[in-house]
Amino acid sequence: MEDVTKWLAAPTPAKWLFYGDSITHGALHTFGLRDYTELFAERVRFELGRGLDVVINTAISGHNTRLLLEQYDWRVGQFAPQVVFVMIGMNDCGASSGISQAEFGANLETLVGRIRSDGGAAVLQTTCPILPGAAPDREPGFGPYMDQVRQVAAGTGAPLIDHERFWRERADRHYYWMSDAFHPNEYGHRAFAQLLFQALGIDDPASPCCRLFRP
Repeated sequence: MEDVTKWLAAPTPAKWLFYGDSITHGALHTFGLRDYTELFAERVRFELGRGLDVVINTAISGHNTRLLLEQYDWRVGQFAPQVVFVMIGMNDCGASSGISQAEFGANLETLVGRIRSDGGAAVLQTTCPILPGAAPDREPGFGPYMDQVRQVAAGTGAPLIDHERFWRERADRHYYWMSDAFHPNEYGHRAFAQLLFQALGIDDPASPCCRLFRP
């Protein structure tokens, strides 16, 4: 994570990019409130005083690893970000997606390689669990696909932020953090933000941004 956190103290501005599907897109299910990428922007650009940093969210609802690769140049490459946070897999794991676990893992490895070849640091993230019994097309494959994220992180040396594990350890709060079967609501995004802040070493209960919600 040192290749990522160094930008929080760098004298030059950094570009932080979030890449993924509807969960990172933050559309609809936050009902007009902030998603975790927006909380990150507030924490870094205002509270940490890094106003020249740029936070970019190019996640799109319904997307999977194939689309992230196909559209990489437009959604990532043109911005030349210093750090790219990748959260993906909820659409890949569905039985109807046609994306096997092996392809999913290979696509993630390719993404990490492309980000690095462009001079950026890739951070992989697991996503929120599915509410039990609420998405039979996706639930059986979800765990193994999240394991693929962990394996690719371990194999490539990319930092991992394991939201799925964080949420599993707080299963009693799972329903309160969800808008539907697999989209987090405002509180779920706050849970994402807290673990992200912890992973980057910038979580501070005295911060208005961090103390919005303490899972």
